[in-house]
Amino acid sequence: MTINTAIIRLKHGREKPIVQGQPWIFSGAIEKWEGAPAVGAVTDVLAANGEWLARGLANPAVALAVRLYTWQREQALDAEFFAAAVARAVTARRALPGYGEGSDVPTNAWRLIFSEADDLSGLIVDRYADVLAVQIGAAALVPFAAPIVAELRRLTGATTVRVTAAEDEVEREKLAPDIFAKLSDVSAQPVRIRENGLLFDVDLAGGQKTGFFLDQRENRKRVAAWARGRRMLSAYCYTGAFELYAAAAGATEILGLDRSASALEQARAHHVLNKLNVPTMYERADVPEALRRLRDAGKNFDLIVLDPPKFVLNRAQKEKGLRAYKDINLLAMKLLAPGGVLATFSCSGQVTPADFRMMLGWAAADARRPVQLVETLSQPPDHPVLAVFPDSEYLKGAICRVA
Repeated sequence: MTINTAIIRLKHGREKPIVQGQPWIFSGAIEKWEGAPAVGAVTDVLAANGEWLARGLANPAVALAVRLYTWQREQALDAEFFAAAVARAVTARRALPGYGEGSDVPTNAWRLIFSEADDLSGLIVDRYADVLAVQIGAAALVPFAAPIVAELRRLTGATTVRVTAAEDEVEREKLAPDIFAKLSDVSAQPVRIRENGLLFDVDLAGGQKTGFFLDQRENRKRVAAWARGRRMLSAYCYTGAFELYAAAAGATEILGLDRSASALEQARAHHVLNKLNVPTMYERADVPEALRRLRDAGKNFDLIVLDPPKFVLNRAQKEKGLRAYKDINLLAMKLLAPGGVLATFSCSGQVTPADFRMMLGWAAADARRPVQLVETLSQPPDHPVLAVFPDSEYLKGAICRVA
């Protein structure tokens, strides 16, 4: 494998985040390039005074120009480096309590590699039973995709591996969507997983993210603890995971809302698969419009779950996105019966936990109802947060009691 090499020199004053372990360098921080700055070039990072700082892979054609992987000057970035990094991440997951392989474990689906948090910027790997879903979101990693996949197969013994370009990075990184087809096993069949004892059929080819929202596993348990005896509304319900947990925990009736007809069809099938007989109705709808319609009709619920998609994709969208979060939370607060419970989330990395709590305060003030935050929720241990990289703490959630 022949890899180009390059050097970047940072602008004066831009070295501190890199020294602290920040894994991204944007083009605006770069004073000049030297060498052969092609996509995937192994790139040494120098401070303005020439001091060596770190080493990464380049994509000079995009705003996120260099992704960093090592802060050790003697460490080469090659196939062996990435195989070792993959092995460290997999070993770390095996050490987590409650995760396991085999036919008798209650949960057999989890995240094996979480990008920057595992020192593998641009790489996501989820395990679904004996199937691996690999998402590569960095064009600079393409030359190393084959050895990465080979090491994953060796370490896990997975029967099927599906490798894709991360959907939300295809345009930004200029990735060809079908570039990894030759690394993938062909399988159009959904894979059946267990999560805390419940069964789900995951569509790896057509589902959102890598096929399922593994990051909400522990939060589904926490929300279900509030479900007994309550009438539930689940907005942006996707394939019904929050509702299944609630039904199993004793919810009395459930309404799920989502724009995807195929997701709702799968949600209905999941209730049948798990032999849950709680009265449940799914409705294809634009969620904000449906919430306003339910409010105008005088409907109310005892438990509402809001699990929307990303409303903020970049800093420029933050103000508008926070208003969108506020609007749906305001509507939910108005739809709750006295003493009702709101479980609400944001998966936007640009929205900080402080932003999220501030937004809930805005919604509560406009709803003119006393709102108490009784639980704060986040992502599970297989989605760790890199302390020096706040963007890795992307999932924020709260359970609120509305008087």
